[in-house]
Amino acid sequence: MERSYCAKIDEAIANMQFEGVLQKKKTLSTGHINDTFEVVFRQRDGGKRRYILQRINHHVFHEPEAVMKNIWGVTQHLRKKILEEGGDLSREMLNVIPSIDNKCYYKDSNGYMWRAFDFIENSVCLDTVEEPNQFYQSAVAFGKFQKMLSDYPAEELYETIPDFHNTPMRLKNLQKAMQENRSGRADLVQEEYQFIMAREKELAILQELLENGELPLRVTHNDTKLNNVMLDADTGEGLCVLDLDTVMPGLAVTDFGDAIRFGASTAEEDERDLSKVWIDLTLFEAYTKGYLETCGNSLTPTEIEMLPLGAKTMTLECASRFLADYVDGDVYFRTEYPDHNLVRCHTQMKLAADMERKWPQMVEIVDRYNNKN
Repeated sequence: MERSYCAKIDEAIANMQFEGVLQKKKTLSTGHINDTFEVVFRQRDGGKRRYILQRINHHVFHEPEAVMKNIWGVTQHLRKKILEEGGDLSREMLNVIPSIDNKCYYKDSNGYMWRAFDFIENSVCLDTVEEPNQFYQSAVAFGKFQKMLSDYPAEELYETIPDFHNTPMRLKNLQKAMQENRSGRADLVQEEYQFIMAREKELAILQELLENGELPLRVTHNDTKLNNVMLDADTGEGLCVLDLDTVMPGLAVTDFGDAIRFGASTAEEDERDLSKVWIDLTLFEAYTKGYLETCGNSLTPTEIEMLPLGAKTMTLECASRFLADYVDGDVYFRTEYPDHNLVRCHTQMKLAADMERKWPQMVEIVDRYNNKN
């Protein structure tokens, strides 16, 4: 809490509808964007109730009100669905705690925006897959999220990060970076550039299907990593999807694809030894199984057919972003050494190449679990 704006935490606490008497507050280390705190309140019966309090990063989210309007609309829709199904509201969704003036956020006297959620007790989130069932359970959670929001009017959501997964536009950004060559590195990465651009037509397919009305606009999460799912600490069951800041209109296919890109890879995103990088088909199958079992009936045949392409598209879109940033001089992604973004690009390229080698198996896995629904 050493940063000056965090001095406003007491002001934020006083302006939220927290129940009980404040016992303690502490900074949480999780998360890389927003400032996150745990606040604990003593209840009348002597028990305690925990909340998550966050200061939204205005530098990343330039319209925090729009972010919170998206979150409020989506969580209220989820609440209705969970109640209809007899679910547990305290564990199956993020519950937004309103401010004392009944808004879904509080703006402090310095202009920073805060929001609060109930703490989901007896739950864990994992950064890496330790065994396939964990990845399966994350797919169940994201699949349930997609299914419950399948009738939400996605066009009513704010596009808080325009063209976030517009892959053709990402490739245009890469082309621009290569032409401008701000870092003088363009000549060093011609092979990587050609690898990506050789697949330009294939990487435009999803956007074209969306524009032609052959893929529906959906409510999408846009950060479908394992650590954005809460798992029951005792049973390992997937409970709740976290981090709704990037909920926007988009494609279910890209949500599936980004989960595969990150979770079914055998290596870290910046692994230097490319011999360690491939797509694990056991993990691909586990996620596909959980996803289609949960939301397959709410997806169109074209969406299901495009799931493998979603994985490849998201992988190469990510490669293009890393490469563009490398050529621009590492101005977007945080780097720890001079070639960090290039190493990241190589990892994504290797993963995509392995997907191409295993394409028939990926298609067969999707077909198999589609036919079981």
